[in-house]
Amino acid sequence: MYAIVETQGKQHKVIEGQILIVDRLLADEGSTIDLEKVRLLGKDDSVEVGTPYVDGANVTAKVLEHKKGKKVLVFKKKKRKQYKRMKGHRQLLTVLKIEGIKG
Repeated sequence: MYAIVETQGKQHKVIEGQILIVDRLLADEGSTIDLEKVRLLGKDDSVEVGTPYVDGANVTAKVLEHKKGKKVLVFKKKKRKQYKRMKGHRQLLTVLKIEGIKG
């Protein structure tokens, strides 16, 4: 069984037992959250597509940790103007473990 869930405007295909890395969620480490925006639910041979979400479908996940992603460097330059700028950014992430899919 698999599902496509939407979290913070992004869609992810998940199966039970999968480790998923998403943008930072407001949840404590070790807590369990429900992802209720299920767009598609796939079972053995059947696929149920939501309009826009599947009614009664739900994905439960456990928050394993909060961390920062790799550094992304942003470099700006304008030729012949002596303008150079380098900045770095690290995205805040949450690591989830998918515990169950029901629907």
